[in-house]
Amino acid sequence: MNEKSYLNDPFENAVTAILEAIDRDVERGEDIVMFGLCVVMVSSTFAPIAPPTVVLPMVALTFALSSSLARINYHAMERKLFASMALINDHEKAILRPIANVFAENPMHPLTVSFNPCKNLKRTAKSIVGGLLINPLWMPILYVMGMQIIEEKNLGLLNRAIIGVERKLNGSGMID
Repeated sequence: MNEKSYLNDPFENAVTAILEAIDRDVERGEDIVMFGLCVVMVSSTFAPIAPPTVVLPMVALTFALSSSLARINYHAMERKLFASMALINDHEKAILRPIANVFAENPMHPLTVSFNPCKNLKRTAKSIVGGLLINPLWMPILYVMGMQIIEEKNLGLLNRAIIGVERKLNGSGMID
């Protein structure tokens, strides 16, 4: 498959090919987010043998890594979708418009902006308050957990848009 587009040459049904490919990428993003969450949940098993000064930074690093990989995947999906939509006709573009609208209505900042506490004052304030209430070592965890939650939300919105388009196509008989 072409890395810059969801379409293979030659393609029979462009809409179906794009839907299948973006659905796969959304599933990959969900897997990345879930893997990060699972690793974090398993990290509590190390609590009896490792001090919080070791475990908690590792938890923050895990969240940061999984949310970063999910964000990179999100940007790649957006790039490939719009590159594919440039190759199809207006009717097919109209069918895929709900998915494109998710990207337009929920733009994701680059990672440099997401990791900058000065550009995310609300998330920074929440993580400071949470860190003061729980433990100061939790501040970075809460900050990157906020990123993780945004990734999950956007993947859920994409999933719903894809399901909506698939249902519309199934109702019209365009997809098997």
